[in-house]
Amino acid sequence: MKNILVINTGSSSFKFQLIQMPAEKVLASGLVERIGQQNSEIHFTSEGYSGKQEQDVPNHSVALKAVTNLLMDPEKGVIKNASDITAIGHRVVHGGTTFSETTVINDEVKQEIKSLFSLAPLHNPPNLTGIEVAEEVFPNAKQVAVFDTAFHSSIPAKAYKYAIPNKLTEENDIRLYGFHGTSHKYVSEQAIEKLGKSDSKIISVHLGNGCSITAVENGKSVDHSMGFTPLSGLIMGTRSGDIDPSVIFHLVDKLGYSLKEVNEILTKKSGMLGLTGFSDLRDIETEAQKGNRECKLALEMNAYRIKKYIGSYVAAMNGLDLLVFTAGIGENSSTMRNLICENMDFLGIELDPSKNDIRSKENRIISSESSKVKVMVIPTNEELEIARQVDKLV
Repeated sequence: MKNILVINTGSSSFKFQLIQMPAEKVLASGLVERIGQQNSEIHFTSEGYSGKQEQDVPNHSVALKAVTNLLMDPEKGVIKNASDITAIGHRVVHGGTTFSETTVINDEVKQEIKSLFSLAPLHNPPNLTGIEVAEEVFPNAKQVAVFDTAFHSSIPAKAYKYAIPNKLTEENDIRLYGFHGTSHKYVSEQAIEKLGKSDSKIISVHLGNGCSITAVENGKSVDHSMGFTPLSGLIMGTRSGDIDPSVIFHLVDKLGYSLKEVNEILTKKSGMLGLTGFSDLRDIETEAQKGNRECKLALEMNAYRIKKYIGSYVAAMNGLDLLVFTAGIGENSSTMRNLICENMDFLGIELDPSKNDIRSKENRIISSESSKVKVMVIPTNEELEIARQVDKLV
């Protein structure tokens, strides 16, 4: 038996699971959310405890140390000391062209992850922090990186290339990479199992603070909304998603912003935060229900962008068998799912309102009996997928 600690550091959250492999038994799990905000919360569940505590969590380093203390707590915890951990699987967002598979971490790997900071500024830095803190706390455990970009290595050139001089693609690796790959891989495999056939056409919609959508044909990623970095595509918590590149030149040349300021605006001050003043969709939905026009419009814009991607991927695959919603918003927001799927009957997508309103942690169909395309909510389990890959490697 191996105890594998899986660390998944998002842009504003820190998820973890301690999984006993190969039995796939979860010994402990939890979430640190709203990192860097005043109302941070630590959720922790083990066999003998389930609860949450409010704590000041200014950064990801503090988050990991707090989780480690809980894991080794005499009453709440599940391990006695650090040596009980066999390996640690780290979700790393950007692997560039260097990494297309799960990799044991050494100094060279860490340096490569660091070199990609500029391409994933919200993610690779906390990913590397998680690795470095884990090395300190668990010095005897094998550290392993699982890259978000790996699942998208199957995307064909017609989809991953940009219409820029070939030299920039060939010599500077400027291309679409794709992200949230571990999540899209997990839920698409669950969807294929539900369909009972491998020759399938699936669209996986991952909606959280970061959002992305993937076209999955016969189990392989064939197109994806994020590109060179996790900035493009759908509207996100603080990221703009797709935008005319000329806006950047206008901000710099005409309005006097520096490139650093523009990068800050597009990655940390745009998206739902820029539109509403809130980055958390729960707050935005609450305000929209109160009649806040900006919040109502932002929800409509968010859904409209997703609709356009769904339509384009149906065209690209010449069909669709199953539409999947996953991640925090995709799994829990019936409002967003309804906004996305309404008026999509031409494409054979029709929700059952009563099924859509059900809250559950189980895989479930939420489409109507007459819907030609099945619509499902499949809770993602990136941690289990990472543990499986780490287990194979170590």
